[in-house]
Amino acid sequence: MNCTRSQTGRRRFLGVALALPLVSIGPVSGQPLPLTPACGEKPERTPSQTPGPFYTPDSPRRSSLVEPGTKAERLVLVGLVLSPPCKPVANALLDFWHCDEAGEYDNRGFRYRGHVLADTQGRYNLETIVPGEYPGRTRHIHVKVQAPGGRILTTQLYFPDEPGNRSDGIYRRELTMQIARKGAQRHARFDFVVAA
Repeated sequence: MNCTRSQTGRRRFLGVALALPLVSIGPVSGQPLPLTPACGEKPERTPSQTPGPFYTPDSPRRSSLVEPGTKAERLVLVGLVLSPPCKPVANALLDFWHCDEAGEYDNRGFRYRGHVLADTQGRYNLETIVPGEYPGRTRHIHVKVQAPGGRILTTQLYFPDEPGNRSDGIYRRELTMQIARKGAQRHARFDFVVAA
């Protein structure tokens, strides 16, 4: 998160963030990651991006998108949904979808598709896999985020240090997740700032 917020906003944010169980996540390659969208005195909402051609409405509610029998690397994604003044957005809806490990989207069912609700402190948690790559795109995860009664934010999340980031015309550094490896899985974090 950006450090340009008021002292009160910073205390409120830190109180919420410290309550979130999370491994320490930092840059994997030693390069500093870009600042994520910030809340506070000079709020920056999370940038929107195209949903792409593969969105399917009415996904099932589930916090694990891991399919039986998959051998793909696991990914645990956590974070906060915050309003521009740094208040947690309780019960925000987060609808995720991405391709499988071979770079294929399921357009008939709900493989690697599902939604979760943030808790009363704006925290969300999703277990899934590291999606595959396909021609023309770097590795990414699609998401729609909506505060109760608010406008829908449609965007994409990216992995740091991916070779395809440089050649993908849609990639945005500020949508890069913070990722660390722990055992056989990756742990990722991304905080969303949305209109509440």
